[in-house]
This record gives sequence, C-alpha cells and structure tokens, in this order.
Amino acid sequence: MDAKQVVDLLYWRDVKTTGVVFGAALLLLLSLTVCSIVSICSYIGLALLSVTICFRIYKGILQAIQKSDEGHPFKQYLDQEVALSENMVHKYSDIVLAKLNKTISELRRLFLVEDLVDSIKFAVLMWILTYVGALFNGLTLVILGVIAAFSCPIVYEKHQAQIDHYLSLVNNQVKDVVGKIQAKVPGMKRKTE
Repeated sequence: MDAKQVVDLLYWRDVKTTGVVFGAALLLLLSLTVCSIVSICSYIGLALLSVTICFRIYKGILQAIQKSDEGHPFKQYLDQEVALSENMVHKYSDIVLAKLNKTISELRRLFLVEDLVDSIKFAVLMWILTYVGALFNGLTLVILGVIAAFSCPIVYEKHQAQIDHYLSLVNNQVKDVVGKIQAKVPGMKRKTE
C-alpha cells in the first residue's frame, strides 16, 4: 500500500473501502477492550476455519451428487506462493533499522541534555503524558487515534481556512510565550545553528 492509497483511505475517497477498513479496525480494537488478543485471534481463526470447512464439505457433497470431478475448491489458492522474498524483508528491515537508530540517537541527545531547551520540552511532554496515562490506558489512546485518523483529515479538508486561521493565532501566542520565557530564564536561549 503506497502513500496515495493511505491518503485516499483517510480522506474517504472510496467510502465503501474506507468504511470497511475503519469499521474492521474499530471492531478489532473494541474487541480487545473486552477480550485478550489471544482470544480474539482464536475467535477469528475459528470463524474463518468454520467457513472454509463448511465450504469444502459443501463443494464435496455437490461433486458427489453431480458426479463431477472439479477437485479441491481452494486449489488455486493452495498453488499460489505465499513466502516473503528476501529482498522485501531486507528492504523493510533496513528502513526499520534506520528509524530505530535515529530514534535512539535522538533519545540519547534528549536524555544527556545536549540542548537544554529541547530536553526541558521533552521533560514537559513526559510530565503531560503521565497525566494522560493516568486518565487513559494505551488501548483507549489507540482507539482515539484511529477515530482521529479517519475523521480529522476530512474535517480539516472541509474547514481548512478557519482551522488554519485559528492555528496560526495559537502558534503566534505560543511563540510569544516561549520567547518571553527564554528571554527571562538564563541559559535557555537557543544556540544558533
């Protein structure tokens, strides 16, 4: 799935496809709030297996009644290659490795206070996240994230002018406050790069 397909999915360009993906993702996440991941995987596996076994038995009975020799109903799927290629695995593992190394480098920079302002911002973020963690568990945040991912882009697309106006006002206010704080606190001025 490329970036254009993801954007089309999040902007509801094809309502049926987006509805199915959004509904399935939300159903899975809401199911996880009630049951464990092992139970949900087992139920999905059992449901799929029940359908395929019933279909195979049904086709077998039809072949016996009609005295035909169509063979296995899933023959075309059984003959397909489903292995991952080494090139694909190497490509994605290299991408993950690069992102992981960048993340580790950034965390080292923040925790070892290479830049005081960035480390303080990170500390404030961690402090805020302690309150978020006290209010919500991780699964609830994932559910809210999925709902936001499927609703915010379309709302922004419809009301872009108003949202941009208010975001610029907020951004200017935040810059003013940060500038005042940096001017008053010694050692908080940003290094020129």
